[in-house]
This record gives sequence, structure tokens and C-alpha cells, in this order.
Amino acid sequence: MSGVRLGVVGATGEVGREALKILYERKFPYQELRLFASERSAGARVEVAGRPYTVERLSESSFAGLDLALFAAGADVSRRFAPIAAAAGCRVVDKSSAFREDPDIPLVVPEVNPEDLRLIEKRGIVSSPNCATTPLVMALAPLDRRYRALRVVVSTYQSVSGAGRKGIEELEREISLPPGEREAAKRTFSRAIAFNCVPHIDAFLPDGTTKEEQKTVRESQKILHRPDLRVSATTVRVPVWRGHALSVNVQFERRPDLSEVRRILAKTPGVAVMDDPAKQLFPTSLDAEGADGTLVGRLREDLSVEWGLNMWLVVDNLRKGAAQNAVQIAESLSARL
Repeated sequence: MSGVRLGVVGATGEVGREALKILYERKFPYQELRLFASERSAGARVEVAGRPYTVERLSESSFAGLDLALFAAGADVSRRFAPIAAAAGCRVVDKSSAFREDPDIPLVVPEVNPEDLRLIEKRGIVSSPNCATTPLVMALAPLDRRYRALRVVVSTYQSVSGAGRKGIEELEREISLPPGEREAAKRTFSRAIAFNCVPHIDAFLPDGTTKEEQKTVRESQKILHRPDLRVSATTVRVPVWRGHALSVNVQFERRPDLSEVRRILAKTPGVAVMDDPAKQLFPTSLDAEGADGTLVGRLREDLSVEWGLNMWLVVDNLRKGAAQNAVQIAESLSARL
């Protein structure tokens, strides 16, 4: 095929705009591009590769004639429209949480489990994981293959852009307010976010965990094909514009050799090792901004358990954490069309 007829749903949102930029950067082979959003954004003009596009209102008839659609909208939108797109013969790559736990829909990080893309034949939909799950499995997968992970404890430090434009605007607004007025001014997060850390992302569940924490657990198990892997997660929203960081502790079946761990990670596609404490070399959220893949540092043995390893991961949540991973999936699918 000379090119793919591609649609982007949620084209005016943070992830949608990032996806459009990445499609251009990676020279995605589309012959036709159509942009969709809600009625509120319909008619807006968006420039892609120097060419203006008019955003169309998303409807049930939007997918006629399209080969592939990237969904960068909310879960409710995906639940309603992704099956309609698939029924029209349009393959769907969905970035929302709508289908991640569906056993008939593959959840894919191309560097980790590309073989699962074959499962798209069941429903016509592929799901892309949560923006904190992606860096976790990218670093964990090659180490799990070598040493076999028994237990993972992960704490995430997630930027406000993970909540979309409203999260960014909330931090901007609160920074300009006196300390005593920030809590009363909050709209997006459950507590004031400026100069604060909030251990609450998504809804609380009856057992005291949050949906975000459950996503990290279940999505990691699914992608790694390790339903037996014990994972404990705490997810925290931090006053950073862009870039999610993860503190990860892993216990393995056999002792991980640090020199070998570094070699394995350095050879892993999509992973970059930044780890030299003597030179103050370790990744931060600012290092990840605009970067592709996952940055890894602070590699060290955990001496409190047998065969434990600590590591620090950072990812641009709007790129590899979201839009880039979806585009990579779409690239793999386009090669099959």
C-alpha cells in the first residue's frame, strides 16, 4: 500500500497534539490524515507538517474509508467509538484505559511484547498502556528474562501533564496564588498541587489502593505475561510539568550482577542508561522531556532482601508514556495493511 488512511481521535488534546508531532517526526506513511474531536473543538485548525487541517466532529460515520485510527481521547469516548471504528474495518490503537484489561484485546509495548499484536484479529483494537506502566515494563522485561522477577515494589512521581491540559493549568494557577489560597482554588486534583506531593491519582478503591495503582499492577502482569508476578504500587502526583519518574525495587530468583544489568539495559531498544553517581549522572524529569524511550539510573543492589535491585526510571509521559508508544504500534500495524 502506498500509504495509510489515518484518523486521529482527540487531536486537540495534549496526547493528540503530541501524536501529530511524532507522526511527522517519524515520517509515518499516511496518504490521508483526518483529525477528530468533540463538538466543542470541531472546526479548529491544527497544523501538521506545515499543513493546516480542520478538526472534524467525531461521529459514528467518521471512520468510513479509514485504515487506522489513533484514539487519544478519554475512556468513555473509546468505549463508544472504538468498536464502531473496528466494525467499519478500521484498525484501532487506543491510548485510554478502556480496553487494557480486556483479555481479547492486546496491550502492547512494541519493544516488549510485539508478538501480541497478532491478537488484533479478534476485535480490531490494540490498547496502549498507562504512561507509568510503559517505562516500568521496558526496564523490567529484559531483567525478568535473565533473572526472573519475584516481586516488584514501585513508587511513581507523575507530572501534572498526565492529567492533560487541565492539570497543567491547575499548577500554573496555583503557583501564582498565596499559599493560603491554593487549597481552596483546586479543581483538578484532590489537594493543592503547587509545591506539594499528592499520593492520589484516579479514584480510591475499597481496599485503599487507587485505580492508577491497580493499572500499574495489572497492566505490567499482562504485558510481561506474568500473572504470577507480585507487584505493589504507590502513585503520586508531583508539581512537575512533564516527565514521570519511578522508584523501582525488584527481587529476583537469582542474584542480579550489576555490571551485567547495566549491559543488558544498555542493549535494550528504547532504554538509555544514565548511571554514574561519581559524576552526578542520573536521569531527572527535565532530562526526559522531549526524549524517546526510558531513562534508567541509580542502579544498585538492595541489601535488605536476597537478590534485590533498586533502579530509578524516567520517561516523557506525553511521548513514550503515551503518544509515541501508540504511534509505534500504528507503525507496526501499517506494515501489515
